[in-house]
Amino acid sequence: MTRRCKLFYAIYQVVIMHQGPIHEFTLSMRADGSCVEIDHILIHLSRKNTVKILKLDFIGKYKLPVSFFSLHQLTDLYLNDCAIDHQPSFNGFGSLTTLHLQEIHICVKELMRLLLSCPLLKRLAILSDAGTINGIGDITIADFIKCLPGIEYLSLSCLIFLCFPPLPKELPTTMVHLKYLRMEWVWFRHKYVVPFLVLLIRSSPNLEKLKLEIFPDDDLFEESETGSFPRKDYPDIMLKHLTELEILQFGNADNEMDFVKFILAKSPVLKKVRILLWDEIDEDEKLQISKIVRSSPRASRVVKLNVS
Repeated sequence: MTRRCKLFYAIYQVVIMHQGPIHEFTLSMRADGSCVEIDHILIHLSRKNTVKILKLDFIGKYKLPVSFFSLHQLTDLYLNDCAIDHQPSFNGFGSLTTLHLQEIHICVKELMRLLLSCPLLKRLAILSDAGTINGIGDITIADFIKCLPGIEYLSLSCLIFLCFPPLPKELPTTMVHLKYLRMEWVWFRHKYVVPFLVLLIRSSPNLEKLKLEIFPDDDLFEESETGSFPRKDYPDIMLKHLTELEILQFGNADNEMDFVKFILAKSPVLKKVRILLWDEIDEDEKLQISKIVRSSPRASRVVKLNVS
């Protein structure tokens, strides 16, 4: 018996022999596409139907079996490198409040269907982009926002905007419950990134915290894909409830500094700004960045600035 088989046998025996309910289950390993052994474990969990927290962290694009969609008691679901196919009989996760999707392989329509099937969803993370989410062009960003009526915490890979072209300036629906917005892989020089950010901010009237993780290598884009940030195009935006701004890997590109100035000028109750600079910036430039940020006009008189 191989080491892999021994491992699965041990896991399966523990799951089978356990007499009481299983409320939380985590499995992290290489899956290599379809995996009968993992399928059997999920079948057993679906029969018990007591799991509330499920974490499947794989390498290898594991295809979720039909039994997975029978776990109706789930409140927290974390999926990494999983493939989700259309299931006509799927009735949704009616108790799910937290959904974390990383490198998920799914079509846009099925993603929308999944989100709509979670009426109690409060926390959502989609750390995937157009490389793993296919069917681009059929769904708009407005359709996406409509799927999140009660969302309070939203974490996205910035490149997800590629799934929803074209981007409008305003949305008909707002995320009135959203308090925390986190964006990863933010390429500030891309011509659609700042409009995408501003669109989300404009659609979140009660936003309290904004966290951005910048990808500093903007040279990946062609010149035709780059753009500026015309702050004058957004005179009506006011972040009335924003109290905290955090930016990681700040590289001092023009759009980055303009965005910081924009937030400072539009946030009257801002209390805390933390800007962590890119490691490759020298000390002289760090001092210059700090001076510019601290001398920028700001709507809040109590904001504390931390640039390091």
